[in-house]
Amino acid sequence: MEESRIWIEKFRPRSFGDIKGQEAIISRIKAFVKKRNIPHLLLAGPAGVGKTTTALVIAHELYGNSWKENFLELNASDDRGIDVVRTKIKDFARTIAIGDVGFKIIYLDECDSLTSEAQQALRRTMETYSENCRFCLSCNYSSKIIDPIQSRCTIFRFKPLDKDSVKAIVEKISESEGLKIKSGVIDALHEISNGDARRIENILQSCASIDKSISTELIYEISSAARPKEVIEILKEAVDGRFIKARNLLLEVMLKHGLSGLDIVKQIQKEIHNLNADEEKKLKMIEKCGECEFRMVEGSDEYIQLEALIAGFYIKNKE
Repeated sequence: MEESRIWIEKFRPRSFGDIKGQEAIISRIKAFVKKRNIPHLLLAGPAGVGKTTTALVIAHELYGNSWKENFLELNASDDRGIDVVRTKIKDFARTIAIGDVGFKIIYLDECDSLTSEAQQALRRTMETYSENCRFCLSCNYSSKIIDPIQSRCTIFRFKPLDKDSVKAIVEKISESEGLKIKSGVIDALHEISNGDARRIENILQSCASIDKSISTELIYEISSAARPKEVIEILKEAVDGRFIKARNLLLEVMLKHGLSGLDIVKQIQKEIHNLNADEEKKLKMIEKCGECEFRMVEGSDEYIQLEALIAGFYIKNKE
């Protein structure tokens, strides 16, 4: 049974000390838990950095074995409307907590997906049941949460994991699973994952199913990401005015790695910083990436936009 477990659950931190990369936040939350009294919390930050894990650890530390009876987890992406606030949340919030902690916890994940009406209803519910219920809200973008809710919460802003935290996670998994981590793997995982622990663990599990010796080549192959040197080569050809060669290289890289237009634009934008060009030219190129990404999101044909992007790189650099 242990062998078939998904690694993001198998290696999910079980205590505050296991949570990597958020030391300042964890120390403050531990102080709340030690006093056995926490305010409403708003955990904001990108995916895979420990928001849900932190909420679960809070519940385990406060309630022990009775945590399931005192902890309600809902995902606002599934239940976006006002009905979930009026039914599930109110029904749970109005009952008394079990045990010696005087309140329950409702964890609402991805609450930036709640409609405006649902957020207004949630604000009122937070006021009404604050005596015997605490709300822990999680979101990617706190700006999408209405101000009255933000003002009722203590806000913690989680950051993407740094390289040291990525290294600690990889070392723990490699020791447990008997993996051999080759040179450059930590850097590659940090680059590809953007500090997302879930993505790191998924990539490692996929790689380990093929080979216990983890190399950068295997990482890039599994993650369907272009190698930095491939993207740099495309950029050099485009900047030097060899449009046809740059376009062919771009299409080849996209097809080889199965990349979408948005994927490759994000990788191009990252590698512009490593290009051997003056800062003003880099700024103009990043501006073009922003225009291209916006048009793709709005529904434009990605291949036309990518051709316009690499053509624009040469034109901008000639100006």
